[in-house]
Amino acid sequence: MSAQPASRDRLSFVVGGLMADEAAIAAPLQMELRLWAGVRVALVEGNLLHARTRATSVRLARELVQRMAMLTEEEVSALATSLAPDRAHLMWAAMCRRYPLVADFAESVLREHFLLGQQTLTPEDFDRFWAGRALWHPELDGISASTRRKLRTNLFLALRQSGMLSPAGVIVPPLMSEGVSALLRRRLPSDLRFFPVR
Repeated sequence: MSAQPASRDRLSFVVGGLMADEAAIAAPLQMELRLWAGVRVALVEGNLLHARTRATSVRLARELVQRMAMLTEEEVSALATSLAPDRAHLMWAAMCRRYPLVADFAESVLREHFLLGQQTLTPEDFDRFWAGRALWHPELDGISASTRRKLRTNLFLALRQSGMLSPAGVIVPPLMSEGVSALLRRRLPSDLRFFPVR
């Protein structure tokens, strides 16, 4: 597991799910404006994420931009032109890069289950993962049970939206394009470790 401590700002994935559809809106803006701060302002001022309140718009735009800022320029360009499955895979990689806790879960639980032939992923798997991680990150003990449930719910939502987890909790290997697969393999170590693939 990562030695990087989890902090409050690194547990902010309680909203938004995967945000792949929202990324399709923000990616062309980033390619035009070249500044993430400008993208965030444009998303909020134009209510491009269709939030019901300005506060929600601000929160969603901030979360989206923080995740997308983890991607390379080439990956953002791919987001702007890719079909929905590839956008989802890129945004799952962005979520893993942004949140060490999500990355650890993806690698040590999701992928490990797949490699061992365990076909399902359950909320209890997350709870066991959390308990084990808390041994190395005692600050997790201070997280309320309700916040932990929200994190678990949003993580599983993101997995379902990525297509890697069925509604019944069955792990589904991603049908990833060669272009996106190549982008993810360029990182060292390869970001394919966050996916249920061999």
